[in-house]
Amino acid sequence: MDYGKFKYESAMKAREARKNQAHTVIKEMKLRPKIDPHDYDTKKGHVVRFLKQGDKVKITIMFRGREQSRPELGYRLLQRLASDVEDLGFVESSPKQDGRNMIMVLGPHKKKTEAMAEAREAQAARKAERQGLSATSDESVEDESVAEAPAAEAVAEEHPAEA
Repeated sequence: MDYGKFKYESAMKAREARKNQAHTVIKEMKLRPKIDPHDYDTKKGHVVRFLKQGDKVKITIMFRGREQSRPELGYRLLQRLASDVEDLGFVESSPKQDGRNMIMVLGPHKKKTEAMAEAREAQAARKAERQGLSATSDESVEDESVAEAPAAEAVAEEHPAEA
C-alpha cells in the first residue's frame, strides 16, 4: 500500500470519528430569588429542554441589595429546581455562593449522542406519520371525485342545454 492511500484512509477514519462525536455544551439559566411562579415554570421548561437535548445546565441565581443577606432563599430555590428535574438530570456541582451569585450545575442522565439519536428517531417517526396521513387524504379526495362524476352526468342528462 502506498503512503498516500494510507494517509487518505486514516483521514477518512478521523473524519467519521469527529462526525459521531458530540460537543458538551453548558447552557446557562439565570434566576432571581424572588421569582414569580409562572416565570419559574418557564425557566424550568427551558432547563428540561436543555437536559433532554443532552446539554449541561449552569443555573445562576443573582442576588441584589438586601437579598445578599439571605442566601438560603437562593439555596432553597436551587434545591427545588434540582428536585423538579431529577428524572432528567443530576446535580453535578452543588450550590455555591460566588460573590453576588449562587451557582449550581446540572448534568443530564443521557449522553448527547443518545439524545441526538432519539431526536432523529422521533423526527423520522413524525415524518412517516405525516406521509401516511397525506397518502390517506389523497385517496379520500379521489373517492370524492369518483362519487361526484355520476352526479354530474345525471345533471347533464336532465338539463341538456346547460351541458
